[in-house]
Amino acid sequence: MKHTDIIEKMTIEEKAAILSGKNVWQSRNIDRLGIPSIFCADGPHGIRKQAREGDHLGLNASLPSTCFPTAAAVANSWDEDLCREIGEALGEEASVLGVNVLLGPGLNIKRSPLCGRNFEYFSEDPYLSGKLAAAYIKGIQSQGVHACPKHFAVNNQELRRMTMNSVLDERTLREIYLEGFEIAVKEGGAKAIMTSYNEVNGVYANENEHLLKDILRKEWGFDGIVITDWGGSNDHVKGVAAGSNLEMPSPGLHTARELIEAVENGSLSMEALNDCVDDLLEAIFTLTRDKESKRSSFDKEVHHELAGKASEESIVLLKNDDGLLPLKPGCKVALIGDFAFTPRYQGAGSSLVNPLRLESMEDMVRAYPLRVTGCARGYSRGGKADAVLSQEALDLASQADVVLYCFGLDEISESEGMDRSHMRIPGNQIQLLTALAEINPRIVGILSAGSAIEMPWQECCKSILHGYLSGEAGPSAMLRVITGEVNPSGRLSETYPLAYEDTPAFQYFPGEERCSQYRESLYVGYRYYDTKKIKVQYPFGYGLSYTTFSYSNMEVLEDGVRFTLTNTGKVDGKEVVQLYMAGPKGRIFRPDKELKGFKKVFLKAGESRAITILFDDKTFRYWNAATNRFEVEDGVYTVFIGTNVSDIRLFQTVTQEGTTEHWPYEPEQLNSYYSGNISQVSEKEFEALLGQPVPDGKRSGDLGVNDALCQMYHAKSLLARLVWRILTALKNRSEARGEPDLNLLFIYNMPFRGIAKMTGGAVSMDMVEGMILAVNGHFFRGMKQIIGGYFANAKANRAYEKKLSGK
Repeated sequence: MKHTDIIEKMTIEEKAAILSGKNVWQSRNIDRLGIPSIFCADGPHGIRKQAREGDHLGLNASLPSTCFPTAAAVANSWDEDLCREIGEALGEEASVLGVNVLLGPGLNIKRSPLCGRNFEYFSEDPYLSGKLAAAYIKGIQSQGVHACPKHFAVNNQELRRMTMNSVLDERTLREIYLEGFEIAVKEGGAKAIMTSYNEVNGVYANENEHLLKDILRKEWGFDGIVITDWGGSNDHVKGVAAGSNLEMPSPGLHTARELIEAVENGSLSMEALNDCVDDLLEAIFTLTRDKESKRSSFDKEVHHELAGKASEESIVLLKNDDGLLPLKPGCKVALIGDFAFTPRYQGAGSSLVNPLRLESMEDMVRAYPLRVTGCARGYSRGGKADAVLSQEALDLASQADVVLYCFGLDEISESEGMDRSHMRIPGNQIQLLTALAEINPRIVGILSAGSAIEMPWQECCKSILHGYLSGEAGPSAMLRVITGEVNPSGRLSETYPLAYEDTPAFQYFPGEERCSQYRESLYVGYRYYDTKKIKVQYPFGYGLSYTTFSYSNMEVLEDGVRFTLTNTGKVDGKEVVQLYMAGPKGRIFRPDKELKGFKKVFLKAGESRAITILFDDKTFRYWNAATNRFEVEDGVYTVFIGTNVSDIRLFQTVTQEGTTEHWPYEPEQLNSYYSGNISQVSEKEFEALLGQPVPDGKRSGDLGVNDALCQMYHAKSLLARLVWRILTALKNRSEARGEPDLNLLFIYNMPFRGIAKMTGGAVSMDMVEGMILAVNGHFFRGMKQIIGGYFANAKANRAYEKKLSGK
């Protein structure tokens, strides 16, 4: 241990207490021993440090900070250098605001387009996610702040996220859902990691020794701290035994008392307790060292410009018929759409940032060389038809050479705490687009959305630019692309299917009741569409440019690939070159192509350059469930170089020696996986892949502490069912208004145990057990336990606080 001298001086009460937060955002300080607290704050795309009392989901306003594009947007840049630069700015702002641990980036895989939090995640591909996350982490930590990538692991839906069991085979876990985290830890050097709410194969992530001990610490060499998601601790004793260091936010002292009791009865060793305390002390002292040398301010204008640059690099040109873009100087334009006035620039939830300076298209458009005939909202943001707004927009469109139409997903369409129910843009926006196309077919569609969408209306647009959720400086970045000041270079980090029914997890998402079965296995996103040759709207890696590029002279070297890239157009531009690998098939199943390398390259018009992409430890490997390690299959591999997964420009084969002696599968038992036809995997076949029976996940009998409040419709108590009806009505009302009530959504999906974890010590688990008795029809017994538990908890808390204070 690094801090044996301090740990030997700590009482067991101090050791137990320090492993939980003292309030919503801070760890507990122990002044007697000179142990300060550290401050955590949300921060995937900006710093959300609340100005007054904290409340996790942002009821109280946060201090102003730069709002960068969300991860879903920046992932389209495919630019590691840019991500590091953003990370440095985030770390600098965190340091200035007194934040020690920045809770991000988020790098869960986009298993389904309907996950409500996809705007906060990078990609459907783990390699791309991991590389970009590692760059963010390096930047953040260069400023003396710990990055905390999240949510570890297999957290891919918002519905009942605190009670779900993610069921998947070990190979899928390793190759798809852990690889990004592996890169973030090994290459990014992450010093903290946040566990997810859900169970992974029947064990809560925060107490999952396979995840936290076997993989994270032993295999990957992680030497930082593990922090629970807020309210995500199920059993604190099991969490500490697995190596989880900090339970957040502030569950009070009842969990500290549980740790002491566990040490006394032998169910938790003092060694395990000391190890967790030692890791946490190392982080605390590292983060609070040299406070005087930290900056007191940052250059707001420089950071705003960086936010604009990040948006520029991430904008994707999806369509450009007849070369409509860039618009020529003096072009007469009509700016239409509510999003032009009130931008949709970030997602809703715990990542909500209070921007330093928010731009809008309506404010910025006249600063560019365009003749603006006028601006009109055109549609109601809430989705209701409005004939007056629509007619105003149609009249304006008839007077313009080109219509700039700003539209997309509104705030209620994607939010933390709720999943989407479909992939469509609100109907009133599409009705207006259709009407506009009849008046003026020269329409530039300008999309704002954090997730993939269906686009059956795309024929109504001559050109389409997608900015995703582009941060506070997105509008000016978009206008620079529209006018040709910037050549678009974004490439999609996720596939856009023709219809939701085409997606690989369509039959399996979201999970039913307590169990989410990942029957699609490795076939996530493009791995499925490409293997099954399913037509999509826009493939993974896709994006157009105002110039053209050619590829030639490919050589497969011992340690990588070399080829020549030439800008064959008339303007300077950037290309994202992508390396995909296809392995041998037969003995193990695998997708037709998998991303194994990429590089963003700037070339002047007419310039050629030799490009090298190196192989790494992930290029040829697969997880062998029979030997429980990564191995290489011997045989012939095809190396592809392309502009996206469907547009391959060069390819060659290479023969690779293998390491496999024991093969993991009986192919005749896994026909769906060997064919890639995973849309209807049977339970028998999934069990053959898992190597164990599939848990049914059905709840039965009485409600328990790990059932969510939204499941009180099963309650025997009439009062509990009434509370459920009230909560459901309030949730539905907020959705109808188009304004997600984030705290309500959190409560709605929270398990009963969360009440004890999120109330600052006012409620103990003994009181929660009383609530369970009450909702299961034993009202008076339950109320007796709640009331008795309240006074017992308060008395025990006072006694504990007295010991901590030394009085």
